[in-house]
Amino acid sequence: MSTTPYDLIGGETGIRRLVDKFYFYMDILPQAKGIRAMHSPNLASAKDKLFKFMSGWLGGPNLFIEEFGHPMLRARHFPFAIGESERDQWMLCMNKALDEITMDSRLRENIRTALQQLATHMINQETTEN
Repeated sequence: MSTTPYDLIGGETGIRRLVDKFYFYMDILPQAKGIRAMHSPNLASAKDKLFKFMSGWLGGPNLFIEEFGHPMLRARHFPFAIGESERDQWMLCMNKALDEITMDSRLRENIRTALQQLATHMINQETTEN
């Protein structure tokens, strides 16, 4: 049986820690107020969905797919205006969270790069040049 990023990050405990740190930063960083405003005041549902998505995305149990079906992330995020600023706010929070989770530095950078690509794929607004 091969070892997955899910295993290397600490399984369920590691993913929960990452998700909790991510939303902690979203909640407190003034630089993330734009994306925080897109979420409901209570982050429990968002935390649950991100945890379930990250579990399967990193090679663990496919909890999100089992409960909600295919992630279809871009379609699920289409109701929200996501531009480069929102992507960068999301990545700021995720990068801070990743930096606090114990893992191999190469794994951290691979996850960071993959999430940056995923976050860029979520952009659905044109960036206007001034």
